[in-house]
Amino acid sequence: MRRPSKKPSRKFSADSHRLGELAQALIQASSRLEERAWEREIEVLLNKHFKAHHQEPIDGALEQLFPTQPDAYDALMDVVEACSESSTIEYQGKQYDCLLVGIPLLAWTRFSIASGPIPADVMLTVSAHLHAHILAPEVQTAIVPTLYAIDQLPRSHSETFTLLQQLSHAALNAAPVRSPANPPQTAPFLADTRYLLAALVAPSGMPLFRWQMTRGQAGHIAADKEQALEQWRNQVTPNLTRLLPGCGVQLLLPEAYFAACREADLQIRPASLRAASYYLTHTLDIASKDLHASIGRFSEQPESGRVDEYRIGFSLGQTNEVIYGVVWPLYGAEEANEEIITRASDSDAATAEPETPLEQILSLLRECGIDDIQRHAELFAMEFCDDCGTPFYPDREGDLVHPEMPEDAPSGSAHFH
Repeated sequence: MRRPSKKPSRKFSADSHRLGELAQALIQASSRLEERAWEREIEVLLNKHFKAHHQEPIDGALEQLFPTQPDAYDALMDVVEACSESSTIEYQGKQYDCLLVGIPLLAWTRFSIASGPIPADVMLTVSAHLHAHILAPEVQTAIVPTLYAIDQLPRSHSETFTLLQQLSHAALNAAPVRSPANPPQTAPFLADTRYLLAALVAPSGMPLFRWQMTRGQAGHIAADKEQALEQWRNQVTPNLTRLLPGCGVQLLLPEAYFAACREADLQIRPASLRAASYYLTHTLDIASKDLHASIGRFSEQPESGRVDEYRIGFSLGQTNEVIYGVVWPLYGAEEANEEIITRASDSDAATAEPETPLEQILSLLRECGIDDIQRHAELFAMEFCDDCGTPFYPDREGDLVHPEMPEDAPSGSAHFH
């Protein structure tokens, strides 16, 4: 989510250049006061473009900074995300803070994962538990009565800003919120994320979440968040499971929109591997030990040496044909920490850094009973099928191929990718 979209080279606008300059000034600031001054200038320019539904100048600035100014890129992206998911508005002479919140859940299945409109009775229950366990007392909400697939979320920061404004005014006016008309089709996956989206509105300066009310009590904030998540899962999971028949479901903590999306992206990865193993063994009536996994490192720019994601191709026994594949994207600091750490003893493991992504992949495959694993040292370029967009996965020999289920596999099993 943090990288600019890949687009053909173009001439950047004056505002793109200005945003890039301001981002560099921001990271070079020598005081918090100077940082805030630069941030305010960036925010004014961003809000101008958000209100005009102009995303291109913002994308242009990010594209300029990404290759050579990573710190400035990160600083600008932080401000862009913050300005699109939060704002302050005036209503009846009073100032209100507004925040777009993502309410994520993870789902996995052998069948299909539903999305779309949510019945009114379920929405009433979800809203009641959101106020009871997650939100501070004075918060007003407007929740879209839709279970979003990732392909149906706002596609740009300007769209995110527009949705925040619409929902915030609906919350203040107690107006009904409708499901989006004609949402985009979404690709089927064995494990995927679903989201509810809501705007939180409170008088400026007042807390939005319950754990913000624990002031001056050291050590209570983390415990309050854990308790809120536990209560949220216990009360809401049965209601949302009704919407996802045949699926395993795990709810995550409702958070600011971009933070919620990133956390869901991280948490869905292990579920994707487990779901793939379960799906293949049950669909093909085989044991996990009969599966082979080929792991490849992939990059948008292989010449940079940066690993952007792993792709795991699954084969049957000693055959070379890839029958299924899973993508494991890397985020943030993971890109620089993707090798295996050798640990001499259990005590070393207990005190060491968390597992690297590659270690997690290997651990999960073995946990699933898959021990026949091939790691390819080559850094592959990201390749996709021109016809259907499916990623290509490495086979045993290190060739990139399209995954294809066996011809004798049960009907309807090969459409997942």
